[in-house]
Amino acid sequence: MLIDTHCHLDSSYFAEGADAVMTRARAQGVTGFVTIGVGRDLGPARRAVELAAACPDVWATVGVHPHDATALDEAGFAELEALARHARVVAVGEIGLDYHYMRSPRELQHAVFRRFVALARAVKKPIVVHTREAAADTLAILEEEGAREVGGIIHCFSEDRPFAEKALALGFDLSFSGIVTFKTAVAIKEVAAWVPGDRMLVETDSPYLAPVPFRGKKCEPAHVVYTARHVAELRGEDFGELAARTTANARRRLRLE
Repeated sequence: MLIDTHCHLDSSYFAEGADAVMTRARAQGVTGFVTIGVGRDLGPARRAVELAAACPDVWATVGVHPHDATALDEAGFAELEALARHARVVAVGEIGLDYHYMRSPRELQHAVFRRFVALARAVKKPIVVHTREAAADTLAILEEEGAREVGGIIHCFSEDRPFAEKALALGFDLSFSGIVTFKTAVAIKEVAAWVPGDRMLVETDSPYLAPVPFRGKKCEPAHVVYTARHVAELRGEDFGELAARTTANARRRLRLE
């Protein structure tokens, strides 16, 4: 009983289609999927909402990845605002900052991030945050824009405990991806072992970041089981109990129905 709280299911990633991918995951005990509607255009957002509307165990988010901040125009924002109000859209995101590749200028990333935090507050839905090499600015913008009002998820957690403590204080839960299974992810493992049990989630970020033993291969929602097992081992907990808890956390945080 697991919910993959962050997966990309576009046909551009999975030529066989989302149904086949989800069927494999369901066979492994995955009972829910949060599909992320972001891309250079609005196609992924539209398709994410359509998939969520068609499948009772799928929910969607919509937003603009920081890489694509330069692609956002007024018409695009207006449509995303309308999609964000859809009943099957449970969060605004992924949104945030990424200073690793700098595919959009820093100042524009900030402006778009702030705008979507404001949208989340307007539609009263939580935020799914992407942050890479931008920890201080991410926390500052969340604080300055009143993100605590709606809270949300730090997706694909890849920071350290001081960041985690500040994010938790702002009302955000931490979601662990396959990165936590990597040998070099020492700080992330420490946070996964420490984080309060009611503030943690698991995800794949499929098709990226496949966990051990699939590292280097295409990731898919079925692999969330391996991430969850590893987190349970780090915490010295029973896998079944951790699966049930993270599922309950996801349902609470995203108000899944």
